[in-house]
Amino acid sequence: MALEITDATFEEQVLKSDKPVLVDFWAAWCGPCRMVGPVIEEIAGEYEGKAIVGKVDVDANQEFAAKYGVRNIPTVLMFKDGEVVGRQVGVAPKATYTEAIDGLL
Repeated sequence: MALEITDATFEEQVLKSDKPVLVDFWAAWCGPCRMVGPVIEEIAGEYEGKAIVGKVDVDANQEFAAKYGVRNIPTVLMFKDGEVVGRQVGVAPKATYTEAIDGLL
């Protein structure tokens, strides 16, 4: 299951991670986000132990969404060693996300 990341836990769970991190910025009211959500959950299961896969609800957690310029949702950011190394805005096929993670492993 995807990790629920908040503004309070973002630094510890994402920026200080020794594994690649995929973060889905989403909101409950966002139709396209509901399409991406199940894909992110699948990926979380498949990459357990190899990468961190998490979700940030932008309605409740705006600090890091603003810091990383997330203006449209869904936006998925890839982090490695505390730095953004990839960005996907809008709905994309599962392979787009898995290839991004694979490239960081």
